[in-house]
Amino acid sequence: MSRPSPFTVTLTATERRVLQGRLRRPTAQQGYVLRARIVLAAEAEQNIQIAGRLGVAVNTVSKWRKRFSQEGRSGLRDCKRPGRSRRFPSVVVIEVKAIACELPATRGVPLGRWSLAELRDEVDTTGLIDRVSVSTRWRWLDEDAIRPWRHLWVRKLGREP
Repeated sequence: MSRPSPFTVTLTATERRVLQGRLRRPTAQQGYVLRARIVLAAEAEQNIQIAGRLGVAVNTVSKWRKRFSQEGRSGLRDCKRPGRSRRFPSVVVIEVKAIACELPATRGVPLGRWSLAELRDEVDTTGLIDRVSVSTRWRWLDEDAIRPWRHLWVRKLGREP
């Protein structure tokens, strides 16, 4: 026999209605649905019974029962997770995008359009950053659908992208 959880769950009618509503939503995130099922069952069942019925670890049931009893419904949301910090400040990314949107002639470069290699050289000469890879530059420009190598071609044909 397992010991009962020290974290009791008592749902109000509103909390029960909201959690059950989340279970019925076709677009609900499955992680949140599982947490709602755990909390709804936690009022009447022990952790080991809930874990067996839902096919999850007892530790998982214990974690969500505890978070709900301490924080309420907001405890069922995902917490912010640490990630790798940005290597380049957003000011640098914005400046690179601004250079890519300019015609090379405005910067005194005798080109009709930027390529990624020429854009790298121009960014290096400005002294914004020491070095940035081709894939990083490509990702920065692709975020805003910036394609400077198509600039003149589109203007000459009179087409909009």
